[in-house]
Amino acid sequence: MKSKRIQNEAPGPQKKGSNAFLREMKKNKGLYVMCLPALIILIMFCYIPFAGTWMAFTDFNVVDGIFGSKFVGLDNFKYFFSTSSMGWRVTYNTLFINFFGIILGLIVPISIAIFFNEVRSKVFKKLTQSFMFFPYFLSWVVVGAIIYGFFSTDVGVINHMLQSIGLQPVKWYAEPKYWKGIIIIASMWKWSGYSSIIYMAAMANFDGSLYEAAEVDGASKFQRIVYLTVPMLKPTAVVLTLMSIGRIFYGDFGMIYGIVGNNPVLIDAVTVIDTYVYQTMRTLGFSYATAIGLFQSVMGLILVTVANKMAKKYNDGEGLF
Repeated sequence: MKSKRIQNEAPGPQKKGSNAFLREMKKNKGLYVMCLPALIILIMFCYIPFAGTWMAFTDFNVVDGIFGSKFVGLDNFKYFFSTSSMGWRVTYNTLFINFFGIILGLIVPISIAIFFNEVRSKVFKKLTQSFMFFPYFLSWVVVGAIIYGFFSTDVGVINHMLQSIGLQPVKWYAEPKYWKGIIIIASMWKWSGYSSIIYMAAMANFDGSLYEAAEVDGASKFQRIVYLTVPMLKPTAVVLTLMSIGRIFYGDFGMIYGIVGNNPVLIDAVTVIDTYVYQTMRTLGFSYATAIGLFQSVMGLILVTVANKMAKKYNDGEGLF
């Protein structure tokens, strides 16, 4: 009888969980109060707008509202991938630009960070760091003006160089085939200096005794980079790459419009999903634009989940989550 009474009085798992939650809230109430404004903003601007995704399945009009508009099912998605739409083209452009942007955005910043880590002259290091970091502060409009100064048909630096060696000038702004490469290089130039700081911060925490031991064992500087620095940078590189893969279906709206603008000759060759959404929102309405945005989000979620599983499988369990 006594054992039964003790068993009946013992708190259940739900009660234990609720008590632990209340104790945690009471113990760290100051921290939770500090988090409250950020949590409210997160709910207001990230979770409540989820209701707007219903527009992707309707023929939205302002009079009937989001939930009163006519339900059309997957018609918006079907039109996006129909032959009359630019869906396949803008998806290809977005993936092409972002794929090579991720590859170069991994190799170049790591190379810059390793270079700065090996430089011993503090003055030279500070000057070069400033020059490498400066493009990050330039807007895409300014970058577009710089690119125009290089590739303009009449006053461009590139055409003057071609003429100086006896070659014919190229009408760059009338040749779409060059502009994917130009945009990828411009993106790499703008972001590499900023991204290298993350890798430099990671290298600042490396154990210096490992390098000293390798030097004593006769390892050259190149061998220390290959067998020590690069493997220890791998976890940071994996996390940043996975985060980039999650946004591989998102194009940089400011980059495309800042560099190419509304040039009708080039726009089809470099139009990404985000710029296409902007164009269609003014002509085909909010429902179609919302459907494309939902497609971006779902595909990004799928890709980052698959990439994370692959990274954990082939990278000793290291991943984003």
